[in-house]
Amino acid sequence: MPGEKPKKEVLDLLSGKKKKDGPAPKDTAQPAPKKVALDLLTPQRKKAVKPNPPSPETPPAEKPAPKPAVSTPPVVQASSVPPNGGIINVKAPVPVAELSALMGMKPFKLIAELVRMGVFANPDTLLDSDQVAALCEKHGFAYERVKREKGAGVKAPVEVLKEPKAVAPEEEPEDVLKVRTPIITVMGHVDHGKTSLLDYIRRTKVVAGEAGGITQHIGAYTVKHGDHTITFIDTPGHAIFTEMRARGADVTDIVVLVVAANDGIMPQTKEAIMHAKAAGKTIIVAVNKCDLPAADPVRVRTQLMEEGLVPTDFGGEVECVNVSAVTGDGIDDLLELLCLQAEVLELRANPRANCRASIIEARMEQGKGSSATVIVQSGTLKVGMPFICGPYAGKVKTLINDQGESIKKVLPGMPAEVSGFLETPNVGDEMVEMDNERAARKLSEERQEELRRERLATPKRSRMEDVLAMIGEGSHKAVLKLFLKGDVQGSVEAIKSAIMDIKSDKVECQFIGAAAGPISENDVLLASSSNAVILGFNVKVETNAVKAVKREGVQVKIFSIVYELIDQVKDAMLGLLEPETRETVLGHAEIRQIYKLNKGKAAGSYVTDGKMLRTAEARVLREGQVVFDGRMSTLRRFKDEVEEVKSGLECGIRLADYDDYEEGDVIECYTLEKIKQTL
Repeated sequence: MPGEKPKKEVLDLLSGKKKKDGPAPKDTAQPAPKKVALDLLTPQRKKAVKPNPPSPETPPAEKPAPKPAVSTPPVVQASSVPPNGGIINVKAPVPVAELSALMGMKPFKLIAELVRMGVFANPDTLLDSDQVAALCEKHGFAYERVKREKGAGVKAPVEVLKEPKAVAPEEEPEDVLKVRTPIITVMGHVDHGKTSLLDYIRRTKVVAGEAGGITQHIGAYTVKHGDHTITFIDTPGHAIFTEMRARGADVTDIVVLVVAANDGIMPQTKEAIMHAKAAGKTIIVAVNKCDLPAADPVRVRTQLMEEGLVPTDFGGEVECVNVSAVTGDGIDDLLELLCLQAEVLELRANPRANCRASIIEARMEQGKGSSATVIVQSGTLKVGMPFICGPYAGKVKTLINDQGESIKKVLPGMPAEVSGFLETPNVGDEMVEMDNERAARKLSEERQEELRRERLATPKRSRMEDVLAMIGEGSHKAVLKLFLKGDVQGSVEAIKSAIMDIKSDKVECQFIGAAAGPISENDVLLASSSNAVILGFNVKVETNAVKAVKREGVQVKIFSIVYELIDQVKDAMLGLLEPETRETVLGHAEIRQIYKLNKGKAAGSYVTDGKMLRTAEARVLREGQVVFDGRMSTLRRFKDEVEEVKSGLECGIRLADYDDYEEGDVIECYTLEKIKQTL
């Protein structure tokens, strides 16, 4: 057919083939640009070119030459592999397998590099931007710290979210600062009347709900005195809650040191003074129990001078007030003094600033989730406010004041119970307002990634090295494994710290977990797999957990008094210690003749020192080496069975399951005594 040959020639030229039988083209340089131009076309353009070849009337040689392609630096996308010196443009975090594909390497090579960097990874491990940059630098690639937005090829700088900076009150404009409620911390020795003093002020019964009359966790309360509002923090007085009291001193403005007039300064009182001084807080001393006949307020003031606190009665600067939580004497004077001291301190805050609050208590409640008691330091805490607290984001769902009433906002210096935490926060964390929930979640992801990177950078040492070292030294430690659940996070941390402070060279105490909340079925299963004991402090055991306890045989102990829990742990640690065995040598006998009997052999011996006791242990020494160690079965004097043979006498001895006697061997007789160990 006419036109068939030209069509075939055109297709041959487009595909880059040479015609075998036809003459060579005049211009040999012409097909090459066409191939380059075709290679530069997109796949859609190539598809469009194939079904629409040029017409036969237009020879291929007369087509205009394409423009040369513009060279660009190699930019790596997800499906291309750059040569050395290329640019890797990928959004972090990125899996190891994807990064190895971009670099044209096997994943195991990058994993080996990460191991040398101290990161134990697998092909699915996500790498952050710093790790990607380090790997790219080692293998000759350039890494651009950019991220892709919506739309192909659009590049934008990585958004780095930071926590809003705190502004000191003195840096705020004078017209925005308002007088805030003072925060008072009540501290002192156990049973000196701290909670009873607040009990009288608030006209409520807080002590009645505490087991053993001891405050077990921190509470915050607000009281009215005239035109003034005062926030009180009641911290526990037991010695093991030292860390909680230290946190209370850091939050507070004024410390009220409660000292019983009949007891005077006690060890926990000295610790409270030390923490208040370290925090640089104003101290006001309330000498309580002045209504008792044995009260001696003057002696208390003298003891305060020994601790460096000089009362105003003796020419110092520390205010001392005699009070009674029973009769109410001196309570009004104490409140007036607190209000006056707050005015002197000029406590002010900006209620319109970015909200910041301190966590003074956190708990997990069934059916309610994580909640925390906070005290607002600046700004206004409102319902619906997005926030960041430690590594976790959240949104304020409810606000409840100290009277149990639901409120909409909390001003600076006021306490409230906040719900809406994704995870239970730590006591001492700061709750910071964020612009929106997206920013809070983004900052939370960055903080969690940073924590994960820190854990990878400093991995914990394997305990196998310690075990091998102990075996080599012959001093293997007994291990007591515990799982602790408490009513609030502060109590859990304090109890854990107190147990870890128990010093012992023979028993090691390990916590496989410690958290706030009721004992659940998962806790029982974890304790069962770890062979641990569950300790509960002011918590309940869930129904499913009770069944799991019976099924798994896990030991669960519930306590409501702190010191009873500590004593039980000490007893358990002592129970793990095997009694020491003390060996006492009774005497030695030399074998001088061996007698063959119907059943075995007997050793005719001469007692050289001490005595031979039939019920004792015996060992055979040959040239100073022990060849047998066991019990004595027969001890005879001539033909009679005897209980013992003294020094200088002859006897016949048979040892259990041993007949390999030789003349000249020495039989050593000894006893073993078990002695109870101490920590």
